[in-house]
Amino acid sequence: MAAGRRHFGSLRKLPSGRLQASYWNEGVRHVGEDTFPTKADALAYLSTVETDLRRGSWIDPAASRRKFADLADQWLVSNPGKRSSTLQRDAAIVRNHLLPELGRAAIGSISRVRIQELVNTWASDCAARTARRQFDVLRAILAYAVATDALLRSPCNGVKLPAIEVPDRPPLTPDDVSRIAGATPEAYRAMVWIGAVLGLRWGEVAGLQLRALDFAGGTITVTAQLGRDGRLAPPKSAAGRRVLGAPAALFEILEAHLAHRPVTAKETDLVFTAPQGGPLDYTHWRRRVWLPATRAAGLPTIGFHDLRRTAATALLLEGVDVKTAQVRLGHSDPRLTIAVYAQATNEGDQNAAAKLGARFFPQFRECRSSHPSSLPTEARPQ
Repeated sequence: MAAGRRHFGSLRKLPSGRLQASYWNEGVRHVGEDTFPTKADALAYLSTVETDLRRGSWIDPAASRRKFADLADQWLVSNPGKRSSTLQRDAAIVRNHLLPELGRAAIGSISRVRIQELVNTWASDCAARTARRQFDVLRAILAYAVATDALLRSPCNGVKLPAIEVPDRPPLTPDDVSRIAGATPEAYRAMVWIGAVLGLRWGEVAGLQLRALDFAGGTITVTAQLGRDGRLAPPKSAAGRRVLGAPAALFEILEAHLAHRPVTAKETDLVFTAPQGGPLDYTHWRRRVWLPATRAAGLPTIGFHDLRRTAATALLLEGVDVKTAQVRLGHSDPRLTIAVYAQATNEGDQNAAAKLGARFFPQFRECRSSHPSSLPTEARPQ
């Protein structure tokens, strides 16, 4: 029985004596989640809903009651352009780390405090980088909820994340690279040199096809990379597609690597393959090839990606301008080239000291003494 009506929404008195509020929006009738003891309370609720609708801040209560598990499933298939390897990684994070904690929770009930507690637990159980990766997936799912009008704002806003400690790994020297390459099986030795000299990612090296090698022109073209799922895919960004000049010595190494290929080899064949043929599997390759080689070289903590950092640092130490280094490394932003990969080295520090000395004390350019008597009078300590 109708207990009252106003210009927006309507009220209905329930058998219990409490009032139920309802309203229409875009042809759909919505019933308030709560009932009210007085007409004034019910009308105040409807007034708030009306204001939210006018401001564009209204959220469908039914949408916010959806289970997190349903939202996560929808998010996983919402981006058809996502790489299959990335999709598999995200699905594993959802399955193993998010659903056990949040799967049955209503989207609207997930608070920032709950997410902060979850992140803190992850940070205590695993590496900071892993905890951040899991949080990134959770944040993306809840951002999708906001984009689809299931939430007004993301509860991930303001969550504090564990700091990532950058490992103290000095850049590899040419001798270090040589020792690793020497300890690597012949079938994969050239991969080490490509990583260190050209700075290619593992997936880019493993995804090289014969047609990418231009022996006459002295270039190697990067147009694809091998995913963890064993499939070739385009680079993540346009900057990843690049043509790199390569030293003649590197082509000699590649020529020796390809010497036993049959003459019937196709241009689309991979340069590096698994022992039984077909694309490499990163996990197996790392365990069977890389780890034994780095241990034998006395560098057990080095990862393949350290070859890329070494290449970036070498470019800058040799005076290659940042823009060229950025293009060669396939970075979309030069700041990444500098901040992430260009590591300080003793050689670079000594070069800097020499240049500063030449600038400020040009009359002592040939003098290596640092005794106070060798300095200009005005520069001597008082």
